[in-house]
Amino acid sequence: MIKPKKILIISYYWPPAGGPGVQRWLKFVKYLPEFGWNPTLFIPENPSYPLIDDTLVDEVPDNLEIIKTKIWEPYRIAEIFGKANKKYKAGQFDLKQNQNWKSKLSIFIRGNFFIPDARVFWVKPSVKFLKKYLRENNFDAIVTTGPPHSMNLIGLNLKKEFPNLKWIADFRDPWTEISYYKHLKLTKSSDAKHRKLEQQVFDFADITLATSYTDAENFRKKGANAFCITNGFDGEIFDSSFKNKNEKFIMSYIGVLEQLRNPEILWKVLIKILNDNPEFRKDFQLKFVGKIDANILSNLENSILKNFINNLNYLPHSESVLEMQNSDMLLITNFNNENSAGIIPGKLFEYLQTGNTVLSFGPKNSDVAKILEETNSGKHFSLEADLNLEKFILERYEDWKSGNSLAIEKDISKFSRKNLTEKLAQTLNK
Repeated sequence: MIKPKKILIISYYWPPAGGPGVQRWLKFVKYLPEFGWNPTLFIPENPSYPLIDDTLVDEVPDNLEIIKTKIWEPYRIAEIFGKANKKYKAGQFDLKQNQNWKSKLSIFIRGNFFIPDARVFWVKPSVKFLKKYLRENNFDAIVTTGPPHSMNLIGLNLKKEFPNLKWIADFRDPWTEISYYKHLKLTKSSDAKHRKLEQQVFDFADITLATSYTDAENFRKKGANAFCITNGFDGEIFDSSFKNKNEKFIMSYIGVLEQLRNPEILWKVLIKILNDNPEFRKDFQLKFVGKIDANILSNLENSILKNFINNLNYLPHSESVLEMQNSDMLLITNFNNENSAGIIPGKLFEYLQTGNTVLSFGPKNSDVAKILEETNSGKHFSLEADLNLEKFILERYEDWKSGNSLAIEKDISKFSRKNLTEKLAQTLNK
């Protein structure tokens, strides 16, 4: 019998943290032992998570070895000066016109004084602790997963100390290419420092993982040995043929909706349809499950859409998945610039799992658009005016009225968490 290999995973996010950041390695940890890798987890003992989902704790394997050390985070102080500062630790930013002087100052401090992010104070103590731990315990590989990209600085320092230890730097989102990077109000010297550290991670990591095809290609252009392993869905594919017809035609957005990803063109088209089409007005419901930016919600409630919104706020992940299944059309949005073409929100794969129609917004030629086309599971639109958007919504509405659904015709099994973990293990073995 082949002896399992050992892998140390260094992560900031872990249950009871909620949101998409925790899902990726929670699922990898679940399946890695099946493919010959035994994981050990290193996480902060007292983190300040923007979202909490206690139900995810039940998904942590009972036999998983977890080691912890304390972390100090300046966000705890920042939140004393304003609740809006809580957004920034989740990578969310207000539009310029909605920023007051406190917000502008907080963003400037975050980008220039905490490089690469405000979890940087965990780097030195973690490196000190893990140097001793790794000398006393043999591992075949280590993984660091960011954001926060401070985790990748821990890996960088450990790789320099243990050059023969294989290091996998996992980028759930890009570093300097992330859409909000340009909103950090960086000085030239701070920008140079961010880029220098990022390049060192690419240069020293044995493997750089990306969650999208475009990101992997961009990382390779910077010299990284980069591979794409997307996020995915866990469990069986939902059989939508047994689904009962909803009393309303439900269009749902699941997750966090921030100002920089606000699909204003969709709201305009929905308002037009509601004003023009009495039947649609009788049948339509717009459902939100998650944290919706207050400015977005306020603007919607000052329009006809107010009468059609069902805002459930944040729900545990298991309940959110049920709301996905019990919808007719699922919304996904991205930042309105070409640099975001490689972002594939993790919830897309759970959307695919439901078999429901996906309506996507973001830059043209995006990875999301390619996946939707490949799986025949929905349609992607830019955030510019498009006459086909109204047509598409009304076609799906007519399908709903007649009891038809847009079935997935192609195999999506390659996006299952178990198959993705097998791909990860194969990459590690090579």
